Amino acid sequence: MQSNKLRMAIRATAAVAVLSVAGQANALSLNVGDDVEASLYGYARLNMSYDLNDDRAVSTRAGSFTPANQDIEGHFGADAQQSRLGVKVKHSSGVGITVEGDFRGSGNSAGSLRLRHAYGEYNGFLAGRTWSNTISFIASTPVLDFDGVAGGFGSWDRTEQLRYTTGGMSFSIEDPSAQATVDGTGRTSAPALTARFENSADALSFAASAAVNQVTSDDGTNDDSALGYAVSGGLKLKLSDMFSVMGSLTYTDGATGYLWRSGSNYFGPSAYLDGNSVETIAAYGGNVGVSMALGGGRSINVAYGMTSMDLDDAVANSSLTNAAPETNQNLFVNYMWTPVKNVMMGVEYGYFDQETVAGDSADANRLMFAAQYSF
Repeated sequence: MQSNKLRMAIRATAAVAVLSVAGQANALSLNVGDDVEASLYGYARLNMSYDLNDDRAVSTRAGSFTPANQDIEGHFGADAQQSRLGVKVKHSSGVGITVEGDFRGSGNSAGSLRLRHAYGEYNGFLAGRTWSNTISFIASTPVLDFDGVAGGFGSWDRTEQLRYTTGGMSFSIEDPSAQATVDGTGRTSAPALTARFENSADALSFAASAAVNQVTSDDGTNDDSALGYAVSGGLKLKLSDMFSVMGSLTYTDGATGYLWRSGSNYFGPSAYLDGNSVETIAAYGGNVGVSMALGGGRSINVAYGMTSMDLDDAVANSSLTNAAPETNQNLFVNYMWTPVKNVMMGVEYGYFDQETVAGDSADANRLMFAAQYSF
């Protein structure tokens, strides 16, 4: 009976939200009974991009590191695929449930509903799909680009997991982030084990995380495995009511899936096959940012990030060539404005550069505009 009430309330409230989403000031409360608190939340968002050089836009108009056609300049596009809808439910017993989706997708699925989060929580335990436990948002700089700054803290992806949190410590067993091998024979043979710590003291907030995974190559005849690991650290320092600086560093060996925006665009290969032996690939990255609050809901943000992989041995001993992407870096400068509560608008300049093992560089400049109406 309770679930029927919840479904009816969600349907009724969703109908109202379609008609008046921009006028909502907060998440919409759902009347589903005395034992359950529920709310509907989300936003409608328009993203527009103009690529001055190479066409780097993917869904949500985010910028890609992968070169497209360096000889054709001037590309405009717009979409609303970042728009989001979620439901939060909490029972009087303490059980909480979150289910959230957006419309990003890719290829033929662009514009279709995509599952972002689906998890339950109780007494510090979490089970389901949500952000990897390796991620901390403490050191992130606000940007409009949905895919964000290279070298972000952790994998910056959502994954299925079992997690336990006590105080500032969190531990998880999770589906590992991308474990690609150069020859494409990789398989997921074990879960990843992660730990994260977050804390703050006065104007300083800081975090650290670590992950251990097993990367396996298996062609059906020969198989071998190696352990990989990733460590990340980051901090944010509030210098005044107006200025904040933040940054993070990540190092991986055999776990490049935890180095955000490495390789061709998102994650580089974690290992290569030397004969029948799996050899891990080391990589590192980081970013730094500055935020300046101007008052009146206005802010200026600047962020720079980079990633770099050590691919020399992989090129010498596998099918990888000197044309493989080795180093990525991007820079964002934006102006964000909240003219009224729950409405955000912004403009952003983005610079992307990718360098191959051979030293060939492909860069691009782009502009972006965003308008977001939240409820």
